[in-house]
Amino acid sequence: MNLLSVENIAKSYGERVLFSDISFGINQGQKVAFIAKNGTGKTSMLDILTGRDMPDEGQVVTRKGINLAYLPQEPDLDPTLTVEQTIFASDNEVLKIIREYEQALLHPEDTENYQKAFEKMEATNAWDFETRYKQILFQLKLEQLDQKVSKLSGGQKKRLALAATLLNNPDLLILDEPTNHLDLEMIEWLEDFFARENLTLFMVTHDRYFLERVCNEIIELENKQIYQYKGNYSYYLEKKDARVAAEQASTEKAKNLYNKELEWMRRQPKARTTKSKSRIDDFYTIKEKAHQRRKEHRVQLEINMERLGSKIVEFHNVSKSFGDKTMLDHFDYTFKKGERVGIIGKNGTGKSTFLNILTGSLEPDGGKVVTGDTVKFGYYTQKGLPIKKEQKVIEVIKEFGEYIPLTKGRQISASQLLERFLFDRKKQYDFVEKLSGGELKRLYLCTVLIQNPNFLILDEPTNDLDIVTLNVLENFLLDYPGCLVVVSHDRYFMDKIVDHLFVFRGEGKIEDFPGNYSDYRIYDSSKEEESTSTAESKEKKNWKKDANSALNYQEQREFKKLEREIKKLEEEKKSVEARFATGELEGGDIDETAISLQEIIDQIDQKTERWFELSLKMES
Repeated sequence: MNLLSVENIAKSYGERVLFSDISFGINQGQKVAFIAKNGTGKTSMLDILTGRDMPDEGQVVTRKGINLAYLPQEPDLDPTLTVEQTIFASDNEVLKIIREYEQALLHPEDTENYQKAFEKMEATNAWDFETRYKQILFQLKLEQLDQKVSKLSGGQKKRLALAATLLNNPDLLILDEPTNHLDLEMIEWLEDFFARENLTLFMVTHDRYFLERVCNEIIELENKQIYQYKGNYSYYLEKKDARVAAEQASTEKAKNLYNKELEWMRRQPKARTTKSKSRIDDFYTIKEKAHQRRKEHRVQLEINMERLGSKIVEFHNVSKSFGDKTMLDHFDYTFKKGERVGIIGKNGTGKSTFLNILTGSLEPDGGKVVTGDTVKFGYYTQKGLPIKKEQKVIEVIKEFGEYIPLTKGRQISASQLLERFLFDRKKQYDFVEKLSGGELKRLYLCTVLIQNPNFLILDEPTNDLDIVTLNVLENFLLDYPGCLVVVSHDRYFMDKIVDHLFVFRGEGKIEDFPGNYSDYRIYDSSKEEESTSTAESKEKKNWKKDANSALNYQEQREFKKLEREIKKLEEEKKSVEARFATGELEGGDIDETAISLQEIIDQIDQKTERWFELSLKMES
């Protein structure tokens, strides 16, 4: 059953055409993701679908009587209401009946009113809905119903808006970046909920695991055209690659034919026969196709990083509290060259406090932080880029200089740098305040990286970035030779970038886990399944221990051998990365060294996976 149809719509802003003649439908039970680059029309499309804006041409037809709900990136909630008042401030009749029943329970002496409320609960079968309502609030950790919206954090507001939307039982739910501001636990719960519930969804999201596990169709807006893929994210990647290859082959064929026809055109006399006129018309069609170019922009992030000395950053017995709340408790750690750390933990467990102490913007209560003389921090914060009124994009970059140094003694102009960050010449003279959320984040990332940091800290860098930019950023970070610390709720991003995790448990406890996020989830899930109280209370940071009777003699020998081999490979990896850092490699040497580095990384991954399996067996 079709719920919504988009029929030949178009949208422009002045001379800037976002899309034209776009058509697609959303049917009951579909879970559709809408993918497009930042600034190419995602928000405009959502505004049109939800009736907040009108297309310049065409129309959106919604099935009569359907309940359509929209969850924006930034929830629009009344700050004067409580959590409970916000939940019940909807047109859902069942919710109103539940509210009446709960009010009647507070006054048992009014038996007549209680009886009426009870009969309404029976008539509408509201008991099941009440159970679902309480389960959703519990799962979203919204048990404090009397708390004012004005006192909630960004993540709590997002969860409250989500709960209110889900409880309204929409026939079609439209979501704009539903995982933004949610912690990993909430994201995984929402992912499971959407995957198992029979909901119809249309969403914009950059969370690729979410796309993989929830969506069954992907619609891509590229070069003002729509491409539809009947499958999840993996299917989309496979079919898009095939489409791009076919387009490139077709363009190449057209170019060859164009060159041949161009030669014929030049030989023709002025007088044309009917046959030659027809061929001339075909020539211009071929010319247009031959000159089609895929706008596969790539952000080229190439910085002239200052070399790190032997001392980087050392934490010695560092503690920090705010009132009765402990954030760090006697924390010790020494950062090494080329280290890539991911930080995970629930909101309020001290992640931001740790980053502020690391960069020196916050003093610890006890202990000390020693930072090497050669360390130059680059800190990408959640606060984003401060917008100055009437400042243009290019003026933001020129604050750091007219020319920016690159590797090997080269330099580029501020304008050229912006082009590498996907801001064309026209866009560079737009006012910053007119940029989309993703474009602002991209510009902010540019200002951090052009200062050539050798210790890069990224606090939620993936929010609002499109998938194309995310892939490019990941490729840059994989080659980045400095130290890297990342706080992110993007599991795909974390899996690809980091080597180990700092897990913030709360109450000042930080655990160092030797693996990426998926490794950690496997490990953490296995620990949760243990039934004994001893296993439940065991510190996970001590999970690596001496071999016991769970391993046989051969496995014990293999375990110890793997530790030695992994350590040796890590040293080889650092040695190869150091060769890249010198900037002396050229041409074929770069390719050969890159292949060698990838082989070492693959061996480390393979051996670490086996070491991890044996470690878990030791725990059993």
